[in-house]
Formats: sequence, C-alpha cells, structure tokens
Amino acid sequence: MSLLRFNVIDEAIRRKANNVTPPAERPAEYFGTYVFNNEKMLKYLPKKCYEALCDTMKNGSPLDRETADCVAAGMKQWASEMGATHYTHWFQPLTGGTAEKHDAFIEPDGKGGVIEEFSGKLLIQQEPDASSFPSGGIRNTFEARGYTAWDPTSPAFIVDSTLCIPTIFISYTGEALDYKAPLLKSIEAVDKAAVKVCRYFDRNVNKVYSYLGWEQEYFLVDEGLWAARPDLMLTGRTLMGHESAKNQQLEDHYFGAIPTRVAAFMKDLEYECLALGIPVKTRHNEVAPNQFELAPVYEEANLANDHNVLLMSTIRKVARRHCFRVLLHEKPFKGINGSGKHNNWSLGTDTGVNLLSPGKTDDEKLQFITFLVNVMKAVHRYNGLLKTSISSATNAHRLGANEAPPAIISIFLGSQISAVLAKIESSENGDSIEMDGKQAMKLSIGHIPELFIDNTDRNRTSPFAFTGNRFEFRAVGSSANCANPMTVLNAAVAEQLNRFSADVDTLIMQGVAAREAIFRTVRQYLKECKAIMFDGNGYSDEWKTEAEKRGLDCEISVPKMIDRLNDPQTVELFGKLGILSDTELHARAEVEWETYTKKIQIEARVLGDMALNHVIPVASRYQEMLLGKIEKAAKLFPEAEGERITKHDRTMVLDISNHIDRIYDLVEKMVDERKKANNLESEKEKAIAYHDNVASLFDEIRYHIDKLELSVDNEIWPLPKYRELLFIR
Repeated sequence: MSLLRFNVIDEAIRRKANNVTPPAERPAEYFGTYVFNNEKMLKYLPKKCYEALCDTMKNGSPLDRETADCVAAGMKQWASEMGATHYTHWFQPLTGGTAEKHDAFIEPDGKGGVIEEFSGKLLIQQEPDASSFPSGGIRNTFEARGYTAWDPTSPAFIVDSTLCIPTIFISYTGEALDYKAPLLKSIEAVDKAAVKVCRYFDRNVNKVYSYLGWEQEYFLVDEGLWAARPDLMLTGRTLMGHESAKNQQLEDHYFGAIPTRVAAFMKDLEYECLALGIPVKTRHNEVAPNQFELAPVYEEANLANDHNVLLMSTIRKVARRHCFRVLLHEKPFKGINGSGKHNNWSLGTDTGVNLLSPGKTDDEKLQFITFLVNVMKAVHRYNGLLKTSISSATNAHRLGANEAPPAIISIFLGSQISAVLAKIESSENGDSIEMDGKQAMKLSIGHIPELFIDNTDRNRTSPFAFTGNRFEFRAVGSSANCANPMTVLNAAVAEQLNRFSADVDTLIMQGVAAREAIFRTVRQYLKECKAIMFDGNGYSDEWKTEAEKRGLDCEISVPKMIDRLNDPQTVELFGKLGILSDTELHARAEVEWETYTKKIQIEARVLGDMALNHVIPVASRYQEMLLGKIEKAAKLFPEAEGERITKHDRTMVLDISNHIDRIYDLVEKMVDERKKANNLESEKEKAIAYHDNVASLFDEIRYHIDKLELSVDNEIWPLPKYRELLFIR
C-alpha cells in the first residue's frame, strides 16, 4: 500500500515537472508585472487623471465620474495588453476566503456584434448576490441585492486572464458583509486619533499609517498522500493518527536545509508573489517536519492584508503544480508545532517616524513611551475582545501547545523596557526617561565581528510581544484573515488614544504644562494596566492562576469568546468610532457561531465515517486473521503448546475488540449529541453544544483509533501514517 502511494507521487512529479514557469533572473525585472501600480498609472493615465487618483489614494478625496471613466479606460488598456479578457470585483466575504464574479470586457453593440467596454461605473460598483454569503441575519435568502465598491488604495492586479479589482462588500441597506470595510474604517480611526497625539510632539504630522508585516506558516504534504486521507481533504487536519517515532524532538528541521523539492516550490511561489506585487523576502523551515514560513516586507495594513489573502490562494495553486497540497490549518498534526500567522503591527507618521521605535531626543523618548503605554492600556482594556478576534474552531487546537502562545492575552516587553517603565512609574517627572540603544557584545573569538544586542529578548509563549520597534501579535491563526485582529487592534488603540488626548487636554486647561500633563497621564495609565505585563512562561499553570487573579480574560471556549462581540463595551467601542454598528456586530457573532458549528459538524461527520468505514473494517479483518491463526494453532498443537504460541495473538484479539467496541459506542454518542445540538434554535447555544458535547468526544475516539493503528498490520492499514505524511521524499 505504501509503495503504491509513493509510486503515484513520483509519477505525478515527473508528469508535472516541465510545467513550472521559469522565473526571470532578477526579481526587480518582474516585480509588480501583473499589478496596476504607480508605474503603470503614470504610463496609462493622463496627468490630471493620475493626480486625482493619487489624491484619492493619499487623502481619501472622492473621485468624480469623469476621473473614474478615465481610470477605467487606462486600466482596461493595460489589462488587455497583458492578455486579460475579463474583469472582476475581488472581495473578502465573511467566509474567510475571497470571492469573485468574472465579466468579459464586451457589451452588445445592437447590430449583432459586440464592443469592448469598461466604464468608470463598472470599475466603481458591481452587484453580486448577497444572499448566499454569510450575513448573520442581515440579509434573507429572498433579499439578494448587495454591492461591491472599488477600493482605490489597493491596486488592481491580473490573475490568469482576469483583471481583479479589490473592493469592499456591503448589503443593500449598507451594512458591511466583509472584512475589508471595517479594516479601512479602523485605519482611519487610528490615523485621526494618533495624529492628535503626535501633534503634542510635532505639529507637522498630518497622517499616521497602520503597518502590518505578516509571517505565514504552512505545511506541505505530498498530493498523493493527501488524497488518501479524507480528513485532510475535508477538514484540513488529521482527525486520527499515532505520532511518528521521530517528529520534531531532535529540533533538526527549524532553519535546516530546505529540501530540494520544497526549494523548487518556494522559488516558483516567490516568482508568482513578486509578479503580483507581494514583496516576499524571507523563507525558511519551521519547527515541525514539513512546516515552512514565508514573510514579506512591511506594508500599510490594508495592502498587506490584501496581499496575504492573495498569497493564500496563490500558494495553493503553486503547491499543486509541484504535486504538494498546502495545509493552512492551525493544527494539521497532533503533537507537533501548529501554524500561526504572526501579525507584526506598528504605527508610522507621514514625517517618517516609527511611533513604536525608541528615539534619541527627550521628546522622541517621551513620544515612544506615550504610544507604548497607550497600546498597553488598549490591550489591557480590550484583552478579551482581542482574543475573540483570533478565536476559531481551528486556532483553538493550536493555542497553548508546541510553541504557540496561550489563549490568555498578555504583553511581553523584555527586561530593558520593563525597567524603564518601572522607573517612570516611580518618578515624578519625564526627565528621568533613559533608554539604551543596541548594546555591543564582543565575543572572545578574534575573527567574529562585534554583535549588537536588541533592547528586548523574544518570548515565544507571549501572544502579544514588543520586539524592539513593533508589537508582534503571535496568537493569530495561519488560516485567518488578518483584517479581523487588525481591525480590533486599531479600534482599541484609536479609542485609547482619544481618551489620552482628552485627559491630557483637561490637565493643560487646568494650567499644567503640556510635557508634564503627558507624563502624568502616561504614568497613571501605566499603573492601571500593569496587569497585562507578563514576561514569564505563558504555558505554566501558575500563570493561568495569576492571570485570573489579575482580571484577564481566561475563557477557553471559542463559542463563549465569540459572545464578547455583543458586550456593551464592544458595542460602544465600535459604535463610537463608526467602524461597526451593533447590528453588524451581532451579525458577525451569529456568523462566527454558525461557522464554528459547521466546522465541528463536518469534522464529526468525517471522523464517524472514517471510524466506521475505514478503521473498524480493517481492524476486524486483521482480528479475523488472528483468530484464524489461533484456530489453526489449536488444531496443530497440544492445548498448552497452542496457547503458548498464540498468547500474544489472543491478547491482541481482545484489545482490538475492546477498542472497536469503544469506537462504536463513542461514535454513536457523538451522533446523538449532534442531533440534539442541531435541534437548538439559537446559533450561540448550538455552537456551545457542539463545543461541549460533540468536539469533546473527538480525542477519546481518536485514542482508540490510534491504538488500533499500532496493532493492525501496516500492509492493510488504509491511511497514510504520520511517518509518511511528515517527511517529504
């Protein structure tokens, strides 16, 4: 069986080996080839039209219809020259993926022919069917109308022969039905709030940008083996499978030499990404076998998010070209490292200042501390909501295990920054802020150059860590849309910065000098949010107890975490900033509960099917073989001798029977619990029932299946095992 699987893989590799597109020699020659970027706009748009579009992209100025028609004409000319025959509004519904409806660049001419046409109206707006996308009750099945609207700040691009235009997606009545619209609103909110604070230090600041640098982790599996695992095909993870004797315990895969087949895949993927304008830079082996990571250069958050969503579809396409299947599930394999998507977040001004980078002058230092402490205060105040933003049925398997951060939001700062904040807390004025830059370390090896040590270490168990000039939100799952956690983070920080401005202005109106007012407010906030600071081991039981004492959100049930979207504090936050209404928040909670239920429901169905139709029949067949052996031994040998010869076989027959019985009983119980849950009308109660009563049975069923895997003859075991799945040939 195993040999057959590998022969299928090898044949597929040989068949597809010649279909890989050879990349050009220099990335600079093909970067952005398929993107309507600034270079293309300069070439295809008249100067007046180009300047109007740039004003819209930079300052949010509205586009008039004449300019939209002009942009559409230039965009269509470029796309046609690139071989595009269709266009689509590319959007991000609440399914977690992307959506697109392709239309040709043709219209009837009324004379029996067609003409090519693409107007500003078609560029700006389309009308997809909104009833078939998740809406949380905002839209009924018979209320189908929805709209997509062009987002000029994210450039159009070409995939295959289709011009893709990034858009937001809203209902007929104006509610957001996607991830992009709230993200854009949160970016505007944090911009306005941060500019007010920046002007205490520099009156020339007119805009603050939210930056995102994501790190995408993923697994690769041979396509033939993937196709032989119904659980991988249908759920993205292995619902059963005993651990391999060798997995990641030797720590030899992390940063190791990249396997030849994988390196070829990575080279092809990077070519595709760079041609689409995704500035990928870093690639390496991750901790677990067959696990890898890709990371780009930082970009503005909206564009970075679009690029990550585009990457997730591109990586799947390229993986198949190389006879791989890519797994973006947070925990495809039990007992080894899971996959995250670390979101590195920072704020920067239009004057070129990173607001989370320690400065050199007194004002720069105070500005850095101001933004650092306000972020801490925001994370402390909304730690439960931030956890909700990264919670899902899939990420729940990863958090708190094998180097993933725990499901308790805390902030790691490092010893140096923590020491600075401790001095500020006990100080009476801002003149005492002293921060060291990178320190030199001279090794006792003559030919090794001097090293410079960062002002913080790294803590792999921290879900939200300060890493020198940014915060790394490490709890985000690998399959997630970055927009969700970034929207919550931007909103929380924006609200906190607004509070800060109000508190400082109140002190200034009372006659306190501006610098002193800032320092007093920062020091007060620091005292109030100390509970969120934790530099220790996030895996320890002691921390869980301590976190609860500190008042941090320690909930581990995903359905109950989702309910944070309906908290009055959440409704007030998003309503005040104009990001999401209470109707939209309630709808998103409904969507997330329904999505959670459906994912657990699918896993339960697949697990039951595999247990009853794959595992038990094979185990019974092997048991029958053993019984035949025992029967023959009884006929050939005296009773005592026959029992001695078949002693282990008899024990194995009983063990197999016990495991089969338990699997039957547990699967039957799981089906009953599913039926009970399905009869509940409330999506919230249904999701809780699936969490408490259905998903809770998975591990027990798996335990008995994995025991059978160790007992049944390898030649007849129907599923590829971990030792085959985890090591690329």
